[in-house]
Amino acid sequence: MLRLVICFLLASVVPRCLPAQGRPNLLVIYLDDFGWRDCGFMGSDFYETPNLDRLAGEGMVFTDAYAGAANCAPSRACLMSGRYTPRHQIYNVGTGPRGKAKHRRLLHVPGTDVLDPNLKTWPARLQDAGYVTGTLGKWHLSDDPLPYGFDVNVAGTHSGSPPKGYYPPHPNVPGLGDAPEDEYLTDRLTEEAVAFIRGNAAKDWMLYLTHFAVHTPLNAKKELLAKYEAKPPGKLHDHVAMATMVQAVDDGIGKILATLKELQLDERTVILFTSDNGGYGPATDMRPLKGYKGTYYEGGIRVPMFVRWPGRIEAGRRVDQPVAQIDLYPTICELAGIPGDADDPARPLDGISLVPLLTGQTDRLPERSLHWHFPAYLQAYRGVTDEQRDPLFRSRPCGIIRHGDWKLHQYFESGDLELYNLRDDIGETTNLATSHPERRDELLRRMTAWRKRVGAPVPATPNPDFDAAAEAAAVASLR
Repeated sequence: MLRLVICFLLASVVPRCLPAQGRPNLLVIYLDDFGWRDCGFMGSDFYETPNLDRLAGEGMVFTDAYAGAANCAPSRACLMSGRYTPRHQIYNVGTGPRGKAKHRRLLHVPGTDVLDPNLKTWPARLQDAGYVTGTLGKWHLSDDPLPYGFDVNVAGTHSGSPPKGYYPPHPNVPGLGDAPEDEYLTDRLTEEAVAFIRGNAAKDWMLYLTHFAVHTPLNAKKELLAKYEAKPPGKLHDHVAMATMVQAVDDGIGKILATLKELQLDERTVILFTSDNGGYGPATDMRPLKGYKGTYYEGGIRVPMFVRWPGRIEAGRRVDQPVAQIDLYPTICELAGIPGDADDPARPLDGISLVPLLTGQTDRLPERSLHWHFPAYLQAYRGVTDEQRDPLFRSRPCGIIRHGDWKLHQYFESGDLELYNLRDDIGETTNLATSHPERRDELLRRMTAWRKRVGAPVPATPNPDFDAAAEAAAVASLR
């Protein structure tokens, strides 16, 4: 009786109370290098994603959702830990210097390439709470994901891309030793997902489906090549191999959704969809955003995202408030009804729960800043240099803050500042650092205070191998 009264009183702000039979299942679909506009619901005019589009329409879409970093490993560490990069110290893919030594003015901060096992992940919290947990696909944060809170692992290793590509063989990859010769990796991960759901249908489960797609190598799904070779190119997208890879993901999501419906789990399952960073520059486009994977312009860090839970989350709503993947740790824990507190007081969680927004308890999140810290270097793509700060590096050491509509870049080599109003200039075309000094200085103060609070290392030691003349000549040759 008391439960019915509580449900009645909350009906105006919460679509429905949790079902009497227990907690929701959680399906987290995390793609690799899938850009902000690489799906239909975000505007692709060539890639086909009807299943993702339908799910997005049945859930809440976040148009200003951000990855934790502009490339794979640090972003995934932010997702798993709920913490900014200085708290887990994974800053790049690998710890070695990137790009030519004679072009790097500072010694980079190497950080680490293994997620600290003492940082309890949200899968571990779910596992402790009785959920059956599985990870299928890319892991990239250690040799083995199982110690981080997973009961099942298929394909997860320290590798950032599928060994030998999307067709077999897959040497030394857990669970894929029996792959038939013509089996496409994305399809296999779909079948593993279906099997996991069927095998745990009577339990509370969480599945982290972390496709390698659409990371390089760009191995087209052979059966779909003719379709996209015959399709007229779009004004935004036209890459045939990428289109087949995107469709393979989307077709698989359709099969998973059909399985949930067949098992009558659809309304008991929260589906959360997003990507680890911006799209792959040589193959896709995030316009009107500037940049791509590896840059800290919007195209490198803004990603597609939606959350769907039939009857609990308002369908068809698009939210333009800035959110970040560090928010997913407390969000997932609250959805599952378990504590989401940090295990290490010295390294607290940095995100906030999105549940009040998802369930209609509020229309606005608390005002806050979002931060990115990259004390390293990431070299340019070969032949692609048009949407980055200089032609040699996608990113040099930098700090970024977004607060409200404003975004500030600070570059540690030179001290240069770039200030943009994203509401008026989503493409980051006009630097307002000189014309708006009060706003510039306010954001710089916020970012400096944040760095001190989280212990963010700022590279300052000159690189003895730097050669200014060689750098200038290399830049001139690429302009």
